[in-house]
Amino acid sequence: MRILLVGAGGVGSAVVPIAARRHFYEHIVVADSQQSRAARAVAAVDDPRFTAIQLDASDRAQVAAALREHRCDVLFNAVDPRFTMPLFEAALEAGAHYLDMAMSLSKPHPREPYRKPGVKLGDRQFERDGEWRDAGRLALVGMGVEPGLADVFARYAADHLFDEIDEIGIRDGANLVVDGYDFAPTFSIWTTIEECLNPPVVWEDGQWRTTEPFSEPEVFDFPDGIGPVECVNVEHEEVLLVPRWIPARRVTFKYGLGEEFIGVLKTLRKLGLDSADKIRVGGAEVAPRDMVAASLPDPATLGARMRGKTCAGTWVKGTGKDGSPREVYLYHVVDNEWSMREYGSQAVVWQTAIHPVVALELVATGVWKGEGVLGPEAFDAVPFLDLLREYGSPWGLRETVATAAA
Repeated sequence: MRILLVGAGGVGSAVVPIAARRHFYEHIVVADSQQSRAARAVAAVDDPRFTAIQLDASDRAQVAAALREHRCDVLFNAVDPRFTMPLFEAALEAGAHYLDMAMSLSKPHPREPYRKPGVKLGDRQFERDGEWRDAGRLALVGMGVEPGLADVFARYAADHLFDEIDEIGIRDGANLVVDGYDFAPTFSIWTTIEECLNPPVVWEDGQWRTTEPFSEPEVFDFPDGIGPVECVNVEHEEVLLVPRWIPARRVTFKYGLGEEFIGVLKTLRKLGLDSADKIRVGGAEVAPRDMVAASLPDPATLGARMRGKTCAGTWVKGTGKDGSPREVYLYHVVDNEWSMREYGSQAVVWQTAIHPVVALELVATGVWKGEGVLGPEAFDAVPFLDLLREYGSPWGLRETVATAAA
C-alpha cells in the first residue's frame, strides 16, 4: 500500500511516528501546503518509507496528479473539513481509496435551523456512493477517534453486548490543562468553531432533528480519574453515521467543553469572528475564523505545556444479550504525559491520529473490505479493537447497574 497523507498539522504530524512503527505499507507521502511542515514531520522519524511534498488540498486536479505521480493507493485526509470534498473527489478521479476523519460540511436549514436539519454532515459524500461502488473503491469516512473509534464501539456493542439498543450516546471529556495560556484549544479551532456553533443533530425515533447549540447539558462521570464533566450537545458525525447501520431509538453526541470555552465560542459568534467568509481588512481579504485560528497557538505545539487525560467513548443503554436491562460505557483514555513521552505528540491529536492508522492496516491486510462510501460501523469491530491493543493503546468497558423502566 502507498499512501498520500494530506496534512502535516497536529493530527497529520502525529500520524507519522505512529505509522513508522508499523509495516503494512510500502510508502507514505506526507503532503502539506507548507512543504517545510511536511518535511519536519518526516524528519522526525528518519525513515526512508516517508517523503514530503508541497500540495494545495483545495486543488482537486493537483491532488489527483500527486496521487498518480506517487502511485498512491489511498488518500488519507488529515486536514480540516473545508477540504474534504476536493480531496474526496480527487481520490475518486485518480482511482484511489480514501479515508477521512471529518466529513463534508453541513448547512443549516434556511428557515428552522434549530428544529430541522438542512444539508447534513456527510450528505455530499453519501450522494456519491454509487460512483465509488462503480469504481470498485472504498471511501472510509469518519475514521478518527470521534467519529471513528466511537463508531467502532457502537458496532461492537450492537453485535456482542445488546439485543436491543435504546440509546447510543457519544461522550467526550477531559481534565487537560494547558499552562501559560488563558485560552488554548487542544484541537483545531477552525473545526471546533464549525462543530460547536452549528445546530447539533439528534437521531430520535427514526429521524434526525436539530436543537440549539450547547443544549441538554448533563454531567457525565468519566473514568481513569477524570471524573464528572458537564457535557452538551454538539454537531458531530457519529449521529449521522451510527443510525445508517445500527438500530437505535436515540443517538446523541455530547462534548465536555466547560463554561469558559462555551463563553468564548458564544462571544466569537456575537462578534462575527466565527465566519468562514472572507471580509476586506485594509488591503487584504481574510476570513475572521482564519484570523482567530492564526492568533491562537498551534495545538500540535502545546504538548509540553499540557497535563491531564482525555477520554473518548460510547455510552450504550438497552437490553442485553440475556434479556436484562444493560448500560455500558466503552472508552479510550490517553494520558498526555504518556503520549508525549512515547510519541512526542500531545494527547488529543495523538488519540485522533492512531485510529485511522489502525483502520488502514486492516484495509491493507484485507481484514476490512468494502466498496462505496462507508462508515466504521459497516465493518467488524473485533479486529479493530484487537489491533488497537496490539498498537499498545488499550480500551476499556465500564458496566453500569441498569434498572428496568418503571
